[in-house]
Amino acid sequence: MTEKPVPVPDEISEPFFDGARQGRLMLQHCSACDGWSFPVRERCPHCFSAGLQWRQASGRGSLYTFTIMHQVMNPGFASAVPYNIAQIDLAEGVRMTSNIVSTGNEALRIGMPLEVVFEEADGNVSLPKFRPAAG
Repeated sequence: MTEKPVPVPDEISEPFFDGARQGRLMLQHCSACDGWSFPVRERCPHCFSAGLQWRQASGRGSLYTFTIMHQVMNPGFASAVPYNIAQIDLAEGVRMTSNIVSTGNEALRIGMPLEVVFEEADGNVSLPKFRPAAG
């Protein structure tokens, strides 16, 4: 059985993956304009400042959109088909692509409240996934 591909952290993304291993969703925050950014960047997408710092995000958001993958595009995902690929609008104002877990694909609804959970991809990398928010 082929394993799922695992991201390889680099110098700029290391704080994101360090946080995920510790169960914290880390995002970049701009000290100049108070904006949040994702994906990882070297400069703020709002004001172009280089003053980005890593901060823990709330881990809460809502389902913006999703699709259900039925085709095996990578052998590592064959056992997971059908699975969802979702875009989550985080409370901090950024959109993240991930998967919704802990519920069936048929239960997914645009706008449903979500919270982050972390899934270990291998011994060194954990990935943020999202589940329906409690309460």
